[in-house]
Amino acid sequence: MAIIKPSLAKGTRDFSPAEMEKRNHIFNTVKSVFIKYGYREIQTPSFENLQTLTGKYGDEGDKLIFKILNSGDYLAKAPAGMLEERASTQLIPHITERALRYDLTVPFARYVVMHQHELTLPFKRFQIQPVWRADRPQRGRYREFYQCDVDVVGSDSLLNEAEFVLIYYEALTRLGLRDFSIKLNNRKLLAGIAEILGKPELIVDMMVAIDKLDKIGLEGVNKELLARGFTTEDLEKLQPIIQLQGTTTEKIEQLKEVLKTSATGLTGIDELETVLGYVEKLSGDITMLNRFVEVDITLARGLNYYTGCIFEVKTNEATMGSIGGGGRYDDLTGMFGLKGITGVGVSFGADRIYDVLEELGLFPESAEQSTQVLISNFDKLAELYALPLLRKLREAGIASELYPSPAKLKKQLAYADNKKIPYVVLIGEEEIAAGLFSLKDMQSGEQRKLSQTDILDYLTR
Repeated sequence: MAIIKPSLAKGTRDFSPAEMEKRNHIFNTVKSVFIKYGYREIQTPSFENLQTLTGKYGDEGDKLIFKILNSGDYLAKAPAGMLEERASTQLIPHITERALRYDLTVPFARYVVMHQHELTLPFKRFQIQPVWRADRPQRGRYREFYQCDVDVVGSDSLLNEAEFVLIYYEALTRLGLRDFSIKLNNRKLLAGIAEILGKPELIVDMMVAIDKLDKIGLEGVNKELLARGFTTEDLEKLQPIIQLQGTTTEKIEQLKEVLKTSATGLTGIDELETVLGYVEKLSGDITMLNRFVEVDITLARGLNYYTGCIFEVKTNEATMGSIGGGGRYDDLTGMFGLKGITGVGVSFGADRIYDVLEELGLFPESAEQSTQVLISNFDKLAELYALPLLRKLREAGIASELYPSPAKLKKQLAYADNKKIPYVVLIGEEEIAAGLFSLKDMQSGEQRKLSQTDILDYLTR
């Protein structure tokens, strides 16, 4: 049999124990914040029916959905004419019925509809699971990655939007980030801009184009707008809006003037002001609001289902795309037959956050520790003497291990060093004769003889 060279599929990664400990540090930190704000965890399957996912992310998003070929002879139901014409797009529904989930929001909407009679509204859930996108892999962008989503459905209160600002702020500061921007906009405000341009039917085209401002620059956005049906006269009206400057208050006042003839646009401004007012009251810190929260009119978020407030978070401490985003969706469950259920949610990009924390050296040392105590093993007598202590340490909730077979001290200490184990218990003839143990602090090198009770007291303290 030919030997196959082991390799990874592009855009995927293995995670070592040390990397998993760091990833879990992120997951546990954001999870604790979600729980603090009243959210409960659910999980959904890795793949969904294809019709559940398509049509929810726009044309560009649909192209990035990983389809799963039907099992068996997947071409059996494919019309012969399509095979001959190589009409791949039309062929898809005939050869695949399932797909890997693209995000956690649409599966959540499906979950709400299927479990509607079991849920108490408003329903607040969080979900930390992998998603898949057939994107071109690059730094900070993977084909398989984790999302940490938090959503509430069944409530139209803008208090929810304000709490998401606080959730972002608290989770990211707990992770050690000190300079980031929580960007806010409102789809109604963008709809108002399309209205005053006299092209409400082109709102999606406008949003898709201006959402790329960071990537392709103003000139690139203008070219795309012209290609999508806007005129040079439209662009002249749009430029000062896209390039809005000043404080949050100044931006809002300018927008009120620009959108004074659009009821939809003014509603969007009013919602933004309400959210910002809640944030100020809930945080009690106007400095936090001014420093970390920014109104950004170019923020559009490409997904079709957003209808109100939209969010995006970027770190200013490292070169990285967005590390979070989300928004309000007024009728996401409607596509599954349940009308009138509004919702709002945001997501944390765990993989990008990991890369940022790694680059900035923000992972605490404790994030890489699994075992707290290693008990040495020099011979059979020492091994038997160690077992009761090992049992007591584990009963006390202290992560502990006994070196599995007799070995030289140097080898055992190197093992503890490599695993970043902070304490080693040494057991020699003297310790056994005295009924004691030597506890070595691997950082300071300090070593002391202690009883079993003293070791337990010291390590639990």
